[in-house]
This record gives sequence, C-alpha cells and structure tokens, in this order.
Amino acid sequence: MKKMAMGGKLGMMMSATMLLGVLAGCGGGGNANNQAGGSATPSQSPSATASESASPEASGSGSGTGSKTTVQFWHSLSGKNGEYMDQLIKRFNDSHPNVEVVGTFQGGYDETVTKLQQGLASNTAPDVSMLERAYVQMFADSDVLEDLTPYLASSGLSADDFTAGLMGHSIFDDKLVALPLNRSTPILHINKTLLDEKGLSVPTTWEELKKTANALVVKENGQVSRYGLTMPYDTWYPLAMITQAGGKFFNDEGTSVGYADEGVKTFQYLKDLQNTGALYYPPAKDSGNIVNNMFIDGKVAMMFQSTGSIGGLAGSVKFDYATAFLPKDVQNATPTGGGNVVMLSTSKNKDAAWEFLNWLETDPQGAQAFIVQSGYLPFTKAMTESKEIQDLWAKEPNRKVAYDQLQYAVDTNKSVHWPEVMKEFFSAIEAIMYDNKDIPSTLDGFKKSAEQILAQ
Repeated sequence: MKKMAMGGKLGMMMSATMLLGVLAGCGGGGNANNQAGGSATPSQSPSATASESASPEASGSGSGTGSKTTVQFWHSLSGKNGEYMDQLIKRFNDSHPNVEVVGTFQGGYDETVTKLQQGLASNTAPDVSMLERAYVQMFADSDVLEDLTPYLASSGLSADDFTAGLMGHSIFDDKLVALPLNRSTPILHINKTLLDEKGLSVPTTWEELKKTANALVVKENGQVSRYGLTMPYDTWYPLAMITQAGGKFFNDEGTSVGYADEGVKTFQYLKDLQNTGALYYPPAKDSGNIVNNMFIDGKVAMMFQSTGSIGGLAGSVKFDYATAFLPKDVQNATPTGGGNVVMLSTSKNKDAAWEFLNWLETDPQGAQAFIVQSGYLPFTKAMTESKEIQDLWAKEPNRKVAYDQLQYAVDTNKSVHWPEVMKEFFSAIEAIMYDNKDIPSTLDGFKKSAEQILAQ
C-alpha cells in the first residue's frame, strides 16, 4: 500500500475510529464490549484504575527526573484486570530504581485509540501503549510505531520466542511493531451437566453442533425456555465460521472479501439454528453480559464466547463446566482478539520504555503473573513452559483449551480499513440475524460496500 504522510494518515485513522462511536467496541473483530477483557467479557465500570488521571496533559511523553526516567503507559484495563495491571506496574517500579512507569487507564479500546491519535497530533502521546490488535496496522501504516526488532535482538530475543498464533498483528512492512499482552480467542463453553443428562457428546463439527443444540432445546407452552447455543452480537464468530468453511474475510490482495459461498453457508447455518429455537441471538446492547448470564442460569447449554470469560464463569456456575475448540466445518479455525503493546516512535525515553517492555514480556513477575491472575493467554514459549502456567493448567484445564486451539489461529480481517468495513459488516449481521433479510443479497450488498472502502 502506498504510504501517506503522517498527518493525512492520522486524519484518516481519526475518521475511521469515529465511525465506531455508534458501536459498542472492537474486541475480537468487533464486539458488544469494548473493555480489555477479551471479546464480550462482562462489562466493567470505566473508572481509572491506574496511577494517574486519563487526561492527555497528565499522560504525555515521560521525561527524566534526576536519575529516574518516567515512562508513560496507556492501557484499557479497568475493574479487576485494572487492579492486576496496577500491581504489575508496582512490581516493576519497586524493582527498577532508575525507571518509573506511570500507568493510565484511557477507557475502552476505541477510546484509547482516539486519545492516542489526539496525543500524536498534539505531541502528548505516551511512550508505551496498549492497542487492540486489529488497530495496530493503522498506526503501523502511519509510521508512528517503533520497530522493536533491534530491541529484541539486544535482549537476546526474537519473534520466534513468541506464540506464533498471537503474532498475526505484530509485523507489518517487515517491522515488528507490537508484542502480545492481554490476548484472547473464542472457544466453546459447555454446560456439561445438561449434555450428560441427554447422553450427548461435546460437538466437534458443525453437523454435530447442530444436532446437539437442537437436542438440548426445551419448550414450554410453545415458548423456548432453554436454548442449545448462543453467542454475543459480534463479528468475531461469523469471522471464525467463514474461515472454518474454507473462506477468508479479505482476499489476499486486500481488494474485496475472500469468500463466496462460505458466507452464505455460515449465515444460513445460524439462521437454521435460530429458526428451530436452538440458537438464541441476543440484542446488540450488552450482549456479552446477556449471554453469560443465560449460560450461568442454565437457560442455554452451549456458548461461543471469549476465553477471557472463563474466570468469571467458573466462579459463578453451579454445574459441570467445560470448554472445547470451536467446532469445525471443513477445517478448524479461530480468530484472535485482545490487546497488544507498542512503543511509540515519538517517545523520548525509548531505552527506558524497552526496559519496561522487556520486563513485561519476559520476567515471571511481569505479564506472566498478570496472566495467571486474569486468565488471558500466555504468549511466549518460556511462559507456557513455566511451572506457574503448567500448574494453572493442571488445576484449571479449561484454560489450556484456548491455548491449544491457537494452533488453528488465523486472522483474515487484517486491513487498515477494517474499522470502516466492520461497521458495514455489523449492518449485514443485523439485517440477517434481526430483520430476516435475504442472505445472498445482503452479503452481496456488503461486498460492494467493502470494495468501495478498500479502494480508498
């Protein structure tokens, strides 16, 4: 893609992000929850949980104070995960007398993107920032992210030290500009008690899923009182299913969608389940909480949902709870979601910023401890082989399922235009799932809109 001047590209990014104001967020592909807890995890109040207020003035580029260098770090973690991040930052500061990291909660993923754009325009951007992985390419294309390759090399590291399935939004134009942090993936959550009562096995294919979901439906007085399957209002799950059916969201040239019959097949499958009462497709607003609560209450037997929901669900359910890979069609496939971490090329404290990033990514007291607390995915080979993670998986095998599924991780919606295309895809989802519009013609209209956007 031909590069634009930084100012022009930043303006384009600002416009793209403003389009998302009418949506609830962008987690896996785009989702009904914009907090950094994976896609569609229970929402949390957007109160600042870090060390400083979220104003750009308080959060601009850090500077040296005496012998101590201040590193500004913006993130999107609130609630319990925000507390875990505060603890992580304190551990770093307590063990690094020459560097002080100031962590600042900037709101949800979209809010963080908007404030980062504003900070870059006003020269008040931080040294380090969390970025939802689908937004990394926009900033990389604007040449505002530092290439981390030489920093990794100086620390004896390389991209090969990281889990391959979580690196799909890290390298652009041969520059490694982002590293994983709070990463997640969708999986199948199962009320094993209900399946066992019916003598049903955990489904591994679309056909098995359809039979199992229909077998678990309960109707009373003509109304469905228990559904077989649900999922949040989100682009994540259609994205996964289109790829499972053999398609790609964007074609390799980035000029159009990369599927034909696979799109119709995906939505026809979902509509067939919806029409029999086997699928509950929730309203858009607060859909993550709605489906989670239905699952906890036993009103739905199976759920497509983020791995980031495991901790909350495990502590709330009163039944035998299990997780499994997303069922496959012609192949296994899963998208990824969550946040990466980047260094801004405008930082005046790059050595200190790397000292923090290196510790964050590699020290057992850095992100590894945070992951054990929060339930996000481990993202380095050393981390996954550590005693702490191995013990966690032995105690909570449901968490290991998501990591094992990463062998099938693929993100086919990579584009600087994804936020704009996502808005149109949401409109197509709504037309099909809520308004019962014709599937082929709706997807054809979406394809034409996507092509117009991609041609810009």
